Amino acid sequence: MTNIYAVILAAGQGTRMKSKLYKVLHPVCGKPMVEHVIDQISGLHTEQIVTIVGHGADKVKAQLGERSAYALQEEQLGTAHAVIQAEPMLAGKEGCTLVVCGDTPLIQTSTMEALVKHHVETGAKATILTALAEKPDGYGRIIRGADASVSRIVEHKDATDEERAINEINTGTYCFDNKALFDALKNVSNENVQGEYYLPDVIEILKAAGEIVSAHQTDSFDETLGVNDRVALSEAERIMRARINEQHMRAGVSIIDPLNTYIGSDVEVGADTVIYPGTILSGKTSIGIDCVIGPNTEVSDCAIGDRTVIRQSATFNSEIGADVNIGPFAHIRPESFIHDEVKIGNFVEIKKAVFGKGSKASHLSYIGDAEIGSDVNIGCGSITVNYDGENKFLTKIEDGVFIGCNSNLVAPVTVKKGAYVAAGSTITNEVPEEALAIARARQVNKENYVQKIFSKND
Repeated sequence: MTNIYAVILAAGQGTRMKSKLYKVLHPVCGKPMVEHVIDQISGLHTEQIVTIVGHGADKVKAQLGERSAYALQEEQLGTAHAVIQAEPMLAGKEGCTLVVCGDTPLIQTSTMEALVKHHVETGAKATILTALAEKPDGYGRIIRGADASVSRIVEHKDATDEERAINEINTGTYCFDNKALFDALKNVSNENVQGEYYLPDVIEILKAAGEIVSAHQTDSFDETLGVNDRVALSEAERIMRARINEQHMRAGVSIIDPLNTYIGSDVEVGADTVIYPGTILSGKTSIGIDCVIGPNTEVSDCAIGDRTVIRQSATFNSEIGADVNIGPFAHIRPESFIHDEVKIGNFVEIKKAVFGKGSKASHLSYIGDAEIGSDVNIGCGSITVNYDGENKFLTKIEDGVFIGCNSNLVAPVTVKKGAYVAAGSTITNEVPEEALAIARARQVNKENYVQKIFSKND
């Protein structure tokens, strides 16, 4: 088995993005482009991955962590200059090296596997990943010899009319014999208009030395899309979103309107779940089987159990059990834990709270910094008063409690098992088990009061 190494080119700032965010860190379907690339390369079981960093080096390193080694390209002097920065880590090693741009988020493991396989089978020192482009303007053209080997790469600006008619283009992804690559890089010149060292010149150097240079043509031009501006970023997002949605649908998920459903690349969804339009699923979200999500629902970094329904609501960084019903227009804020068979109704906000099995907050309530037991009923308009302006405090409501409408529970406070809180109460002290707490002013009726007011105005 051939040892495989990889070099990811991620040093450019990406001025055409017109952004303070470095180009390779721009997200596609919720994940930075360069992380998509390293995810796919990791599927090849490489011996080592080296990411060439420059602009935003610290942020790229923070994003990828220990998944890669790093080499710094202090000055951006071309793609060959970038690759040679990896020489201290890779030079002299037996095997083949993939060179992939960090702004090609759509490339897949299977395509790179096919490229490596073709490279090894043809005995080439360099193999270029090519594609057929309907509109090849701007791309380097692949000029093949009679034996189908690559004679040279001609840049668009240098091509003749006959060469420009060729629609097989250089995608910028390569597979090299590792030793041959670093030997050839020493001979790359910067005698060109830009004064830079270009990686395609390695192809000319190897051809001149009588080495085999091959090309593997991928069936998917879309995979090779390089993102250099916001227009291309949007196109990459569209293609990847369609790919992700198709994968889920083929796995048994019903997506009613794929064009208006946005699912991140790391999201997991169980079979027979139905996703309605306007839904956004992102982060490390996992959704069980037989769920109904949407329409117009956002779920981020949540674990959701089987048969749960979430409609027109937003949930973040929380655990939600099975057979839960949320919405419409509910807001589950981070660090909430919703147990099985809970109902969170319309205009209910939950924040950093535990909701026990079978409990309900059906409408118009705020439950923050709270521990709610099982089979609790929280009436309309109830609030846990958790903040005094400086500190947050905990409210505990034990199993089987009934909280009447428009109740304020001023934390820290505990309502014991089986207790009742009368509607309109403001609770500041502990309520004992199975007690009825009433904390409101006694009603007083002023007879003929309205008539007296009007008579004064006369």
